[in-house]
Amino acid sequence: MKSEQSILNLYKKTGETPLACMERFRALYTEYVGVPMTYAGRLDPMAEGVLIVLTGKIKEATKKELLAFDTDTFDALGLVTQIGKEPLRNFDKKIDRLLSEVQKKKTQTYPPYSSRTVGGKSLFAYAREGKLDEIDIPTKQIHIFSLDHIHTRHISQKKLLSEIEENISKVVGDFRQAEILETWNHSMNTDGDALISMCRAVVTSGTYIRSIAKDLGDRMESGALAYSIKRTRVGPYTIEDSLQF
Repeated sequence: MKSEQSILNLYKKTGETPLACMERFRALYTEYVGVPMTYAGRLDPMAEGVLIVLTGKIKEATKKELLAFDTDTFDALGLVTQIGKEPLRNFDKKIDRLLSEVQKKKTQTYPPYSSRTVGGKSLFAYAREGKLDEIDIPTKQIHIFSLDHIHTRHISQKKLLSEIEENISKVVGDFRQAEILETWNHSMNTDGDALISMCRAVVTSGTYIRSIAKDLGDRMESGALAYSIKRTRVGPYTIEDSLQF
């Protein structure tokens, strides 16, 4: 059994929780069985990329933002709460201005479906019980160093639904999958299209990328959510050097 402390740069797959990723790692690298392990910077089940075990500071990520949809989790693994109006016309010409508005030090409210605790109880537990109005949702100071638009693409809602169903099928555990898929099915227009915008963000540790997507959707008055997130760097640890297993 390994006894010395080490820093592991693991690649977490879409659908896994950080704990599931570490357990899969231990099963393959048995010298770590019994060794205490923790992760620095949680990745949601629908996110993939660099998972640092034991340490990490600054994060870099790419995210794909789905426009004109809102969910209660601010990502695709959530109940659809609203279908917004059509995304902005000439979106590519306006996105840079919108992104520049949120590039700063700011106070970010924790998303309701997160593992942050209040009174020893996770926010997602309050959210599931419909009791968020009984507590003060915590905030934290973050810094968005940069937020750049890479490209935007059209996708048919029929294909979009197929991708969402495939990604949700990868998630293990009770995340309300059946109920979530039902709302997505009811929300889709199989003859319609949707927009997915890819952005790259450099932020401080602990920043919720899906909350940034939610903020941008509110500013556009069309709605938006984090369709997929790939964390590409934590401090000096990059996705190119991560252990993919």
